[in-house]
Amino acid sequence: MAVHRNEQLVFADEAAESSNPQEQEPWNILLVDDEPDVHTVTRLALKDLLFQQRPLAFVSAYSAAEAMTLLQQQPEFAVALIDVVMESDDAGLMLVRHIRENLHNNNIRLILRTGQPGYAPEIDSIRLYDINDYKTKPELTRVRLFTSITMAIRSYAQIKQLEANRNGLEHILAASTALGKPAGMKKFADGIVTQLCALLKVTEECLICAVLNSPDEQPKVLAASGRFSCWMGIPLTEVPDKRVRQHLTQVLKAQHHVFDNGVGVYFAGTDNQALAAFVDLPRALTELEQGLLQVFCSNIAVAFENLQLYTAIEQLAYIDPLVGLPNRNGFIAKIEQQSSQCALEPQAVALVDLDNFSYINSVLDDAFGDKILCAVAQRLQAQLANSTYIARVGGDLFGLLGAAADLTTERISAVFAEPFALQHNEPLRISATSGLIVLHQQPGSAVEILKNAGVALKQAKHFQRGKTLVFQTELAEAARDRMQLLSRLRTAFSIERLHLHYQPFVRLADNATVGAECLLRWKTDDGNYIPPDRFIPLAEQSGMMVALGDWVIRSALRWRAGLAGRVDDNFRVAINVSQVQFCEPQFVDNLIEQVNACGLQGHHVEIELTESVAADDLANVKHKLQHLRQHGIRIAMDDFGTGYSSLSILRSLPIDRLKIDRSFVSGEQADLATNGIAQTIIALASHMQLKTIAEGIETEQQLAALLQTGCQEGQGYLFSKPLDEQQFSAWLVQSAVRPG
Repeated sequence: MAVHRNEQLVFADEAAESSNPQEQEPWNILLVDDEPDVHTVTRLALKDLLFQQRPLAFVSAYSAAEAMTLLQQQPEFAVALIDVVMESDDAGLMLVRHIRENLHNNNIRLILRTGQPGYAPEIDSIRLYDINDYKTKPELTRVRLFTSITMAIRSYAQIKQLEANRNGLEHILAASTALGKPAGMKKFADGIVTQLCALLKVTEECLICAVLNSPDEQPKVLAASGRFSCWMGIPLTEVPDKRVRQHLTQVLKAQHHVFDNGVGVYFAGTDNQALAAFVDLPRALTELEQGLLQVFCSNIAVAFENLQLYTAIEQLAYIDPLVGLPNRNGFIAKIEQQSSQCALEPQAVALVDLDNFSYINSVLDDAFGDKILCAVAQRLQAQLANSTYIARVGGDLFGLLGAAADLTTERISAVFAEPFALQHNEPLRISATSGLIVLHQQPGSAVEILKNAGVALKQAKHFQRGKTLVFQTELAEAARDRMQLLSRLRTAFSIERLHLHYQPFVRLADNATVGAECLLRWKTDDGNYIPPDRFIPLAEQSGMMVALGDWVIRSALRWRAGLAGRVDDNFRVAINVSQVQFCEPQFVDNLIEQVNACGLQGHHVEIELTESVAADDLANVKHKLQHLRQHGIRIAMDDFGTGYSSLSILRSLPIDRLKIDRSFVSGEQADLATNGIAQTIIALASHMQLKTIAEGIETEQQLAALLQTGCQEGQGYLFSKPLDEQQFSAWLVQSAVRPG
């Protein structure tokens, strides 16, 4: 029997008494031969034989055709003993070819035998069709049959082991890919249930999953299936099955796998979070299964950590950490979700902006501002949360989404009707301005909805501060026109479509040209002009005015320098300076530097400011004007009489000239009453020792009236319209020969 032990073949009476071969799955052996005696002899020779404690089971086929049918019905044969010559001389070889090429069965081991040596397969066929052995029937003694069968079964077992390893690893890879995708914790746990059951080839009724969020929090059932489904969501301590409860508790406490009395696997996460899964497997795990489980759990633990990281990132991406509300991203996602659903009633979106919040922040501090934001968030949640989705979409800007019937201007106003009680501070009254838009059947994208709500908010800030303005289509169209105009303005500026025109200043007493005002003009490609009162405010609001104004100053100074020798030395160029420009810290120094760079003197330049400049820090404005005058640059107050400055402010500013607005000089409104206002301004200027210039002079009568009241200079269409550089040069020549 020594030969039998070397070949790992033993008879049943020699096996260990503790083993029970009947419980082991047998090795299936297919006998293919057209001689019944061969079947009988083979069965007797291998009777009661065990290999790796598993018996052999024989299935007989008496032709190649019958064998083909059996192989299609039962592909899991370990070995096939095939006669070469049966219903035809090459029936056995055709069967082998059919097994490998048609059935694609590469696992079964093939042993060929024949009673006719002349029909032996060629060497190429043995190699091509993976034939394990070939023997003539006289050669195939009992011992050699044992040897061939042993080697064939061992080879088959190794192939199946490799296949199981490969399939297991492929399953683990697929599971890792599937579970590694961003999903919620519940879906992740459900995925573990499915993948573990598939890996161990058990029904999904055999698994539950528990989660541990922190050391102080009791773990609970997170995913369950089959007969365990009724345990979903209950604490682990309340799981009715004592064995399952103890097994999961042991896994979580020990923080490692437990394969005794069921299968318990452990998945470690971050921040003291962990998952444990239990499989009520009725058998012990094989060594292969344990190895695959180790790899599976390692990969899924990484996916679990990635899920936690993704959840944390999502929290940062969609939740505002200060007030705990959704942020702008979360608000947009909610609007998109709501838009994709068919709501039973109309929805509305509101943007609520706290009035003067930046001022409160600057006067007090950011910590106090944070308390205000938290208090507003709590008030919004307390009064609106039942019917409204609330978010913080900006610094002091909150977003509301809810049914239009509930989200009304009255309800928004009610939130701010009572003062806010801040910690250790007196009650603080806060007002808010809102833009509200009602969504229709096809509301558009969330970004577009927010944009329209923002349009309404901006309009409310201008005209209904402290109240709510409902969006109208006209508002969006106007805003869109402004944006398009601003875009065109930027393009025109970059490609030098903006030009300066110059309108002469004339001394009224003798008709002498004493200067000119530079005026910004925008000529479009089609030859039309866009009025300055349309694009200058846009430039100021968009932050473009500083760069645009600097270009105007440089261009005007170069033009004035180019007039040297053609005009009197006292000829000045007047440049309009907006409040935005004048407030720039380096405005004065830059202007003086550019005047010097062009080879000009201060008296060659005059800047025109509107009365709105007095709304800024008066002391700072005064200091800047004094600095300019020290360098000879003159100051004119433009459009005087149309603003809101008081006489005391006017008296305190170092100004050289008052410019009388055209509305008091010409046009339909220039009647006797307005002419009286012009006379009053001229008298006031004379009293304050200021010079005067009137704009908009169009007739000789207007000129005569201004001369009579003592106005010194003027400009207007009576003398000349604004001219480009070439036209102005020609005008200078004509005015020089024109009689005074």
